Amino acid sequence: MLVKSVIIPLEQALNGIPGMKYIESNAGNDGEAELNVVFKLGTDPNVDAVNVQNRVSSATNKLPAEVIREGVKISREEPNILMYINLYSDDPKVDQGFLYNYFDINISPELLRVDGVGDLDILGTRNYAMRVWLHPDKMIAYGLSTDDVSDALEDQNIEVSPGKLGESGGQRPQVKEYVLKYPGRYTTEDEYKNIIIKSNKDGNIVRLKDIADVHLGSEVYDIYSTFNGRPSAAVTLKQAYGSNARNVITKVKDAMAHLQKDMPKGMHYEISYDVSRFLDASIEKVIHTLFEAFILVAIVVFIFLGDWRASIIPIMAVPISLLGSFIAMMLFNITLNMISLFALVMAIGIVVDDAIVVIEAVNVEISRNKLSPVEATEKAMKEISGAIIAISLVMASVFIPVAFMGGPEGMFYRQFSITMASSILFSGFVALTLTPALCALILTKEQENHVKLGFIGRVLQRFNAKFDSGSRKYERLIQHTVKKKSLTIILILVFCGLAYWINMGLPSGFIPQEDQGMIYAVIETPPGATIERTNAVAQQLLKIAEKEEDVESVSSLAGFEILSEGTSANSGSCLINLKDWKHRKRTAKEIISDLEQKCENITQANIDFFEPPSIPGYGAASGFELRLLDKTGKNDYHEMERVSKAFVKDLNKRPEIGNAFTFYSASFPQYMLHVDDEKAYKRELSLERH
Repeated sequence: MLVKSVIIPLEQALNGIPGMKYIESNAGNDGEAELNVVFKLGTDPNVDAVNVQNRVSSATNKLPAEVIREGVKISREEPNILMYINLYSDDPKVDQGFLYNYFDINISPELLRVDGVGDLDILGTRNYAMRVWLHPDKMIAYGLSTDDVSDALEDQNIEVSPGKLGESGGQRPQVKEYVLKYPGRYTTEDEYKNIIIKSNKDGNIVRLKDIADVHLGSEVYDIYSTFNGRPSAAVTLKQAYGSNARNVITKVKDAMAHLQKDMPKGMHYEISYDVSRFLDASIEKVIHTLFEAFILVAIVVFIFLGDWRASIIPIMAVPISLLGSFIAMMLFNITLNMISLFALVMAIGIVVDDAIVVIEAVNVEISRNKLSPVEATEKAMKEISGAIIAISLVMASVFIPVAFMGGPEGMFYRQFSITMASSILFSGFVALTLTPALCALILTKEQENHVKLGFIGRVLQRFNAKFDSGSRKYERLIQHTVKKKSLTIILILVFCGLAYWINMGLPSGFIPQEDQGMIYAVIETPPGATIERTNAVAQQLLKIAEKEEDVESVSSLAGFEILSEGTSANSGSCLINLKDWKHRKRTAKEIISDLEQKCENITQANIDFFEPPSIPGYGAASGFELRLLDKTGKNDYHEMERVSKAFVKDLNKRPEIGNAFTFYSASFPQYMLHVDDEKAYKRELSLERH
């Protein structure tokens, strides 16, 4: 019904919005539907949001009255989950309902005020509610209907302001004024139980407790959430468009640490997943690489030049070149991410080259022509300045064209190319300005004597002798190669063909999958299975995962599917948080293989394991997603199920596909109610009221 009455009218209104790329929609049996409008890169998100709002408003009159009353929520947000938080308690008496409402009342408002938080969702609907279970047999005996009960609840359970007594009316003076108060809505089970449903002139009264069971519980029991086997409130956070994910996560962590002080005794929180964890580990690796590069550069320069003073110069020049790269990143609004970090790692090795060329040229002038450092620097720079400029421009020209690529690939490679090109150009600038100045100030004319003194000097002399011998052999090889041009051309063509053949044999992909320290497990029980059955399977999987040596914590969700973020009684998810990379020996893929073997005994459900996407926001998990479209116009859902399952079966036969699956199913058990309108009206029954 949602598809016909809600989704189709909205899709017809939204179709053709300027800048729109595509629309996707999902509808469930729980009365909720979701439409996602994806726009092309480069469009203004503020303008897109206004256009969507206008189109939805134009289609409001075509929607059912119930939908209009509940409202259509329009939000602009990043599609990926930024953080996943679990709130749990050591007290076994604390249930999921209490944890949900504590987070909703005390923590959620604080986190929503954090700059950059776009959406906060406490999974499930566990708001406190007074649940009334009617007994049909007793209602028939008293001659009551559900409308009588709902009317009594609306009449007696109200929130009003009665007004005042003695308020001045401008006619005569009053002595006192009283404000009238009313208790308002009922809050206890006894108050609800004593609501009067029916009475007669004889004084007989039928109360709610006479025809129903009343107790305080949750509004809906749609999702069961646990953390390491204990009930929890599961919360997902998404970032606002344009915000910096790492900054938002830092602010949320600070806010949660502050709120921890006010939590009841035994209540704790755990950040089971955040996208910055992998980024922080990558930044740490880059810092290590930076220091390793400094050390290696110093060692290489010292070995070849034999002067510790010369080793200091590139160590001082490299940070200046990288600083120029950071300035360029700020100007082009490039953040620290996996692409820019990879470019910085490569740039560390490239920016050193120009400094080494200058130092070596100055060193040659000092040792051969016996010039002072200043004179040697001047002469060397006259000889090599043109070469440094040419090298820098040629290398930069390799990366600059990549910055003009379009599409998603262009967005990624643009950051890479700008980071690399700016590093190269700043390196050339530093080699023409700072490095010569350092050579003139730091190098000495007596550096030739430094090699001849001590044990290290003798080792360096032996190395130089071996290196000179290798240089002479290489020179002779080049002379022979130049003389035999035909053989040289043949060898070049052979190597080109070999490179092409190897390249064609390498697997291709959008971006390589990285171990991000998290594993998703998706559970699918048979259609029609209750949430309790799904929760039992989730608990089995949780216990298996907890026993893994490299697993730090496990969160289970029965009724919530992490990939599409949809709710269904026969679906569930587990978020398996792995230990830090330093504290485990196995990769995420190896752990997944082990878990798949151990879960083969769980026959009550299909369980699939995934890693998060390499780039947050590009899909819900690693791999790729595709959609089957029914263009026959028959709207035969069972035929669609048959075709989709056959298609997935064929996909799994292909050697390139590791695992293919679909959640689509039209086999959920349902009852179709056909009402005889003639008989209903004869008995004065209305579908709307009964």
